[in-house]
Amino acid sequence: MQMDTTELGAVLKRLRRAQGQIGGVIKMIEEGRDCREIVTQLAAVSKALDRAGFAVIATGLRQCVTAVDVEDPELDVAELEKLFLALA
Repeated sequence: MQMDTTELGAVLKRLRRAQGQIGGVIKMIEEGRDCREIVTQLAAVSKALDRAGFAVIATGLRQCVTAVDVEDPELDVAELEKLFLALA
C-alpha cells in the first residue's frame, strides 16, 4: 500500500532533521566528545524517529483501515497492531 507523500511532508521534514542529528552524533564520536553529550543527542534522535513513525501511523491509519476492507484483505487489524507495536 502506498501512502500519499504530500500528507507526509511533516514526517519527511522530521526525518531529515533526524538525519542531520545522526551526522552530528557521528561527528561528536569522532571528535571524542563527552559521553553524556553523545547520549543526549542519541536520545533526541531516537525520539525524533519515534515521532516520525507515530506520525506515519496517524497519517495512514485511515488509509490502512480502508485498505483492509478493499485493497488488501491480508492487512488485518492484527497486522496494523503489529506495525504500531514495532515502534514501541
